[in-house]
Amino acid sequence: MNNHKPTDWLPTTRKEAQMRGWDEMDVVIISGDAYVDHPSFGAAVIGRLLEAEGLRVAIVPQPNWQDDLRDFKKMGRPRLFFGISAGCMDSMVNKYTAAKRFRSEDAYSPNGKHSMRPEYATTVYSTILKKLFPDSAVVIGGIEASMRRFTHYDYWQDTLKKSILIDSKADILVYGMGEQPILAIADAMQQELSNSGAEYITANKARELVANIRQTGYLIEKKGIVVDEESDKMLFAHSACIKSKEMQAANFLSIEKESNRVNAKRLIQEYDEGYVVVNPPYPTMTTEQLDHSFDLPYTRLPHPKYNGKRIPAYDMIKFSVNIHRGCFGGCSFCTISAHQGKFIANRSERSILNEVKEICKMPDFKGYLSDLGGPSANMYMMRGKNSEMCAKCSRSSCIQPKICPNLNTDHTALLNLYKKVDAIPQIKKSFIGSGVRYDMLLHRSGDKEIDNATERYTEELIKNHVSGRLKVAPEHTNDAVLKLMRKPSFKQFHEFKRIFDRINSKYNLKQQIIPYFISSHPGSTVESMAELATETKQMNFHLEQVQDFTPTPMTMSTEMYYTGINPETKKDVYCARTMHDKEAQRMFFFWYKPEEQKNIRNILKRMGRTDLLKKLKL
Repeated sequence: MNNHKPTDWLPTTRKEAQMRGWDEMDVVIISGDAYVDHPSFGAAVIGRLLEAEGLRVAIVPQPNWQDDLRDFKKMGRPRLFFGISAGCMDSMVNKYTAAKRFRSEDAYSPNGKHSMRPEYATTVYSTILKKLFPDSAVVIGGIEASMRRFTHYDYWQDTLKKSILIDSKADILVYGMGEQPILAIADAMQQELSNSGAEYITANKARELVANIRQTGYLIEKKGIVVDEESDKMLFAHSACIKSKEMQAANFLSIEKESNRVNAKRLIQEYDEGYVVVNPPYPTMTTEQLDHSFDLPYTRLPHPKYNGKRIPAYDMIKFSVNIHRGCFGGCSFCTISAHQGKFIANRSERSILNEVKEICKMPDFKGYLSDLGGPSANMYMMRGKNSEMCAKCSRSSCIQPKICPNLNTDHTALLNLYKKVDAIPQIKKSFIGSGVRYDMLLHRSGDKEIDNATERYTEELIKNHVSGRLKVAPEHTNDAVLKLMRKPSFKQFHEFKRIFDRINSKYNLKQQIIPYFISSHPGSTVESMAELATETKQMNFHLEQVQDFTPTPMTMSTEMYYTGINPETKKDVYCARTMHDKEAQRMFFFWYKPEEQKNIRNILKRMGRTDLLKKLKL
């Protein structure tokens, strides 16, 4: 079916390493996900990046943590470090729904099996390695480590947990997108071995080496800390956050503010075990750096060990192309900007077009790209007009509560890219499967050329790049809830739908707009959900794409859920906490189902909202 050899993948066993002539590894990556050699899978990216530096890198995907631990031992001790990632998702979000029930499948495991990774995978993997190889350097990264780097609320245990650095006993934490820090760590370690003549990097030496490497965190003894008031920010101690929800909320604001700065401070938090020190992030990756990451020699396929098995997440992205990273939307419930950054890192047209051409060579490709997008599909090549203004800014969102006048919202680069992709002979259609920020499509900057490009982009998108259904995310209909979400007024959704319907009519298309909504978000009440039901019914929607709010570490929404206050305003926020209260909100999504209608009638009668009963015709 393909011309690949086993050695075209990074080795996952000692035998595969020996096929490359390797008896010893420089880096061993432990991953909670199945090994898919594709730029959408973090372990593959980091592995390929280190390989390109001449290092011998192995990946151990989804090791068995319940037997004699042979999977953790089989590659031996690496010269530099063990790298650990729970996978592309937090392991608890991956496993459980908002109702704390098992998800129907683990999208990153073969055949969707649930039993392939532990809960709190980063901590489990790291603890095992520290027992087996006590003096080896352990580096943790990925979304789970990144979002749990300080004191954080854990929904599944309903408690504040310490930094994952402490619970995991790891030596180094890498947060955010890890290419730049992991290269710096590997380079510093290689230099140390060269200078010292040592055979391996020790755990103590690893912690010393990262003191000045950006986008890393480490634990230091209390007697070893030196604080600079100008370049450092002391957070409230973990013990203080346990006692005071206000202090936990204040910590979150400090972390978010520094994460959004061009020139951020080093953040320090005290624990009984010492100080967790988190260095400022790297600057946003340049186009050349991002291209290098995407241009590495991926096979774009699951490892041969999975032959005959389905990996759901791979099936979703195998014919899609990521064109940029980062998101300046700043939605309260989303971890994308917290992890990838709010400034956009763009790939070049050359790199994108080359990837499209590689997809065209795949034997089962039929000419249809499933996505040409990113965290938000229409932010490609957008940035501040005046970079000096951006350097002084710490806003969490560039488009809420209103679009920043310094933001260049020109869609011309996207239009040009779509045109070039569609000109490739093997491409029949390129769809935009990522979410689109319709508030940006409605925005008028006052610059005629930019505004004209926005109108042309909107028409091009709806006419030529919708696979029958365009996904957008209004999230709620209540403006007070939307303000807490950092989302635009629902009036803008109405306005965009009118444009969508007009363009569909113009070209005689039968396409649908599919809105996403969230129930039980902080601020959302049963009454506001009932109003959502009536408003969407009047728009002839039978909602499908819906979810109950899940508090995930290090988001504004989660801090509101845990503390019961809005960290920005210090005002109280209502939160649905019990499963009964959550279900009472969720049922309004499905007002059209007979099994829900009796309960809805009873609730609305108790609330005295017979007006909503009439609108729902129940």
